[in-house]
Amino acid sequence: MPNIKKISIAIVCLLAALFFTSCNRNSTYPMFWTWLDYHEGVNFDSLCQVMQDAGIDGVMLNAPSPDDYRKAIPLAHKHGITVYAWLWTMNLEHGRDSIVKAHPEWLCVNRKGQSLADTTAYVDYYKFLCPALPEVRQYILGKIEDYCNIDGLDGIAIDYHRMVDVVLPTTLWDNYGIKQDREYAEWDYGYHPDMIRIFKEKYGYDPRDQKDPSLDDKWRQFRCDQISEVANLIAETVHKYGKKMAASPFPTPKMASRMVRQDWSKWNLDIVFPMVYHNFYTEDVNFISDCMIEDVRDKQPQTTLYCGIMADNTNDLFAAMHNAFDSGAQGIAIFTVNDLKTPEMIKRFREFTEIWRKRRKHSGKIEPIITAQKADTDLMTHYGLMEKIIHKACKLKNISYTDDNNPLHFSAADMKLIESYDAHKKYLVFPNDKNRSFILNIYLYGDVISGWSVENNE
Repeated sequence: MPNIKKISIAIVCLLAALFFTSCNRNSTYPMFWTWLDYHEGVNFDSLCQVMQDAGIDGVMLNAPSPDDYRKAIPLAHKHGITVYAWLWTMNLEHGRDSIVKAHPEWLCVNRKGQSLADTTAYVDYYKFLCPALPEVRQYILGKIEDYCNIDGLDGIAIDYHRMVDVVLPTTLWDNYGIKQDREYAEWDYGYHPDMIRIFKEKYGYDPRDQKDPSLDDKWRQFRCDQISEVANLIAETVHKYGKKMAASPFPTPKMASRMVRQDWSKWNLDIVFPMVYHNFYTEDVNFISDCMIEDVRDKQPQTTLYCGIMADNTNDLFAAMHNAFDSGAQGIAIFTVNDLKTPEMIKRFREFTEIWRKRRKHSGKIEPIITAQKADTDLMTHYGLMEKIIHKACKLKNISYTDDNNPLHFSAADMKLIESYDAHKKYLVFPNDKNRSFILNIYLYGDVISGWSVENNE
């Protein structure tokens, strides 16, 4: 019979090795990152000095060509900064016009049958490729290999690995003169003939035959899975070259699936930098905590979770980073170091990085402090969000709001649900002043309050 004691000791040693490997893996990655553009003529050595002064030790660098990275990497390494190539994948960037001209059949198609080859979705530079096409996959993987061959490059960080935003964050609607209270055909992409053909072969029906294809979970997940297949082909290539695989996706897998067909919980990533830009969504810093809770739960076990945050020169930046760390993030990426505008802010940021590095050194890794397995969707407990809603309602009705005067206070009992469709909940709100009712729209994608707006009740 086998020696049970020896087997038990071996198992304990194996588990301990796995534990310390995990800790070491997390501790070997830079803790503070930024996204940054590089182009001919930029004083990159000076930018690296700013990063070093701020305590940033990793950069996701976007450069026009592999040769540009070969120039930039030695400068970054001189300042102790790790470099990942920040690459757009499904959305074309460098060489966009020539590729669209040569291969218009590669471009994504929306539910109305319009191709991005000759139409615009939001902005001119949105030229997303169809992930189901073998030619598109081959093109992307060839590009990835070109960058993997760069000496000194530590990893690849993919971006725009998704489809067109079927729903924009609510704060951006006014910029485009739109209201996206549901998924509309004009912005609903993924209807390339080859996508439809593959889906029909698998499930036996055409999603366009339904009254509202946006409610079809199989069709939504199928498009997410096409994006995921390409992501994992990229990861396979990156790992073959001995480099790290990273991505900059939308805030949570569930939000990303609904908003841009990007289920990054299925991607084989070493690091993930979800772009949890709270000012785009609820404008409340607690949005970050909610997203991190969901991300800790839904990410792949081998993936180290960071939090992408918009940089600014206010205390909000430090509150945002604290929320991220306290909810399970292992590090921070800011967009971008250029937005730390003053020497005083750079110094404060450096002091913040030193505090958290000491904590990591002491424990070997950052222990996630998670109070819930599910983000809180109770509007009443989101005090910062409630304050912003009331401020907006007061402004809408030309009512003065001060710290001592809250004229439109309301509770859950004062909210009447008058319409519900998919992720959208529409309430009639009767505040303490009953003559000043207003409409409140709340959007929930996944487990997170993802956006809101207020309207006059007329």
